Amino acid sequence: QVQLEESGGGAAQAGGSLKLSCRASISLGSIGAMGWYRQASEKQRELVATIHAGAMTRYSDSVKGRFTISRDIPNNSVHLQMNNLKPEDTGVYYCKAERDYVGYWGQGTQVTVSS
Repeated sequence: QVQLEESGGGAAQAGGSLKLSCRASISLGSIGAMGWYRQASEKQRELVATIHAGAMTRYSDSVKGRFTISRDIPNNSVHLQMNNLKPEDTGVYYCKAERDYVGYWGQGTQVTVSS
């Protein structure tokens, strides 16, 4: 079982920045991969970025070059630095951890970007 606690959502202007954090209840060394997903109103949840145990990262094309995912091992946390935000980045952002082929989700944090 993995509990995830997200923080850092909020409102920003287009072109601005926000940083999301996701703290896991266990060591990142016990987790295979972590990632951020988002869900806009009336749309399906989509992958934003993932980071694996070997620090390999993957980004959706829509955020590549603007968002950076990183691990904070001492604090059992994963961060998502979001720069040059666009209105289409608006949505609920969810943290996900995968352990032993089971996915665990956080409760989500709202990000709203205004033009």
